[in-house]
Amino acid sequence: MALEKGDQIPEFELKDQHGNTFNSDEIIGQKPAVIYFYPKDFTPGCTKEACNFRDSYEDFQELGAEVIGISNDSEKSHAKFSKKYKLPFVLLADEKGKVRKKFGIKKSLLGLVPGRETFVIDDKGEVVFKFNSLDASKHKQKALKALKKLQ
Repeated sequence: MALEKGDQIPEFELKDQHGNTFNSDEIIGQKPAVIYFYPKDFTPGCTKEACNFRDSYEDFQELGAEVIGISNDSEKSHAKFSKKYKLPFVLLADEKGKVRKKFGIKKSLLGLVPGRETFVIDDKGEVVFKFNSLDASKHKQKALKALKKLQ
């Protein structure tokens, strides 16, 4: 079942691009967060999306929110991707797709590509906004707009 507006974020643990264990409890329910799921490191759309979040990272920080990117790529791939594009936020390796499944994210393009979905979570751990689109260019602006409404 897919997470919807008003649902609580499930607890999860994944490794980040530095090999550290990230526990969702450290952020979720503590402060607002943007969790975006994307198909693959280094692909044109995913690179554009990550760089959009990077270029507006200070705006997210000013709103008290953390940005978290999740894909099925490995920690090593995330480390290279993060370093190459100077990404200031956490990238999590969901290699087995367990977290993607907990959030109910379906594959797109005839089931061939992992879905691209963005969730905005308030400081209580509740989904206040959800956006699903393969168009990578709109995720950052929609997430910022949803966060501003929380202020």
